[in-house]
Amino acid sequence: MSFPRFRFGGGSKGAATNSTAVSDGTEISDGSLTYVAEQGGNDSLPSYQEALGAPVEKQSPFGYAVGPVTIIFLNISKMIGTGVYSTPSAILAGTGSVGVSLIYWFIGFIISISSLAVYLEYASYFPNRSGSEAVYLEQAFPRPRYFFPIAFAVQSVILSFSSGNSIVLAKYLFAMSGHTPTNWELKGVAIAGYTVAVLLLAFHTRFSYMLSNGIGLVKVLTLVFIAITGFVVLGGHTKVADPEINFRDSFAGAATAYGATNAMYKIVFSYAGFENAFNVVNEVRNPVKKLKTYAFIALTIVAILYTLANVAYFAAVPKAELLASKEISAALFFKHALGSSSAVKGLNFLIALSSFGNLVAVLLGQSRLIRECGRQGVLPFPRFWASTKPFGTPLGPYFIKWFLTVIMIVGPPAGDAFNFIVDLQVYPDSLFKLAMVIGLLLVRRARSRLNLPRSEFRAWDIVVYFNILVTLYLVIMPWYPPAKGRYGGDVSFWYGTYIVVGISIIVICGLYYITWIYVLPRFGKYRVCQEVIVLDDGAETHALVKVPLHELAEWDATHDASGRKYNSDSGSDTKLRNDLASEGEKA
Repeated sequence: MSFPRFRFGGGSKGAATNSTAVSDGTEISDGSLTYVAEQGGNDSLPSYQEALGAPVEKQSPFGYAVGPVTIIFLNISKMIGTGVYSTPSAILAGTGSVGVSLIYWFIGFIISISSLAVYLEYASYFPNRSGSEAVYLEQAFPRPRYFFPIAFAVQSVILSFSSGNSIVLAKYLFAMSGHTPTNWELKGVAIAGYTVAVLLLAFHTRFSYMLSNGIGLVKVLTLVFIAITGFVVLGGHTKVADPEINFRDSFAGAATAYGATNAMYKIVFSYAGFENAFNVVNEVRNPVKKLKTYAFIALTIVAILYTLANVAYFAAVPKAELLASKEISAALFFKHALGSSSAVKGLNFLIALSSFGNLVAVLLGQSRLIRECGRQGVLPFPRFWASTKPFGTPLGPYFIKWFLTVIMIVGPPAGDAFNFIVDLQVYPDSLFKLAMVIGLLLVRRARSRLNLPRSEFRAWDIVVYFNILVTLYLVIMPWYPPAKGRYGGDVSFWYGTYIVVGISIIVICGLYYITWIYVLPRFGKYRVCQEVIVLDDGAETHALVKVPLHELAEWDATHDASGRKYNSDSGSDTKLRNDLASEGEKA
């Protein structure tokens, strides 16, 4: 099965024959921008990136263990968390009817396909770089220099905690035993669960992926079991008296504007994770072809299972009970379909395992994203972020995520503070995703201006513009007041506080950026320049260094646009290739 090839319908005819050649090490200029062609070791073609970008690692320090199965389960393990078990009742309440709620799950699939197409086109431009959004924003907005890398890196690190999912894991572990935990018991088990997840990933990359694949398979089998049980219910082979009652007049009911919007937000949340494999692109051989096929397969599998699971819920549980209950939909389903307390306990175990698998999948993907932020040089101690010693794993990002998660589990009390901090993760991420989609149009324009060859994958224009509308909707929607008014959100204060704080974080990043890159260098009479550092384990990273103004000429004479020294072997080769390319252009 292959993902359909999205082609841009015009404006690039002849690009394949009349285009700038791409060979490793060459540079081309576009005003103040310099683009450098580099090739990694993952069997992808050489590709141009703006020299601001973190250096392409010729050999991935993590190896190339990500194949088709791992791509599928990296995405599945992040998508299938607790959403499909807990959100269907809220989506039913928001949409007002069974029929519309099922349509919403299909719309979520379409939205995710459009977003997947955007990620695929970016990956085709930068097939040698892991880190997804960190790379794509860096390359879409290279000016002002370092602004987007700084802003995205700060919010990615500060808001990278996984306290919410860790708490969910702990709740289901206690539900298995029937014990009602105290607040500190819950926090203690949450910390222990997250610590186990980090330790399992910290010592071996290949084992990390095997673990993710195994848990992902269990997640799929769990939903397959629910789907099959749903068909058994519809066939009249259980104690459910009238399994078709919810499907008669299935569009009866009305939705409010807030309810429909809230339901769509939960749908998008449930599909989040379709992009997880893009964080490990440099660990995939022939990445664009594999991601085009297997990321789509993963998304399709999840969409089918989500739909069948919802059909099963509606077959077994009366609509009124789904709307009134505060229990998760899957728990109600098992009670009605099987009527067994042991079955419900088994479900709690499977959902706990699903939560744990989500922690693992997020750790794997986000650690690469954070590492890429560190390799851009905009975070302190670049060696700490980039190093893979001693186990060939990103210990620095793992440790930071563990440290912040523990703080966010222990620090905020239950209630307002916890809900506020969890909400705070959402809004800056939505803003950056909007910027990324718009940035794709800028990357296209820059590549067209440079007459670069057509990439392996290009999304239809209508898909890109549709995705812009969707992300705009997700940015604007949180401002819409809850049905109960401005104080009717999940906190006791103004519902939009987390939105304002999220925007403020980006504004503070902007002030920090201006001070660090412009104000201090002006008074200190130096300029911030980037330098490529090669670590003992072969990892490469940028470091931002202060170069006095009177030494700038010497610096420029001894470093290429990426920050590599010309007197190194690779630097000499690069300079020679650039000189030859320049002579060829003059001829």
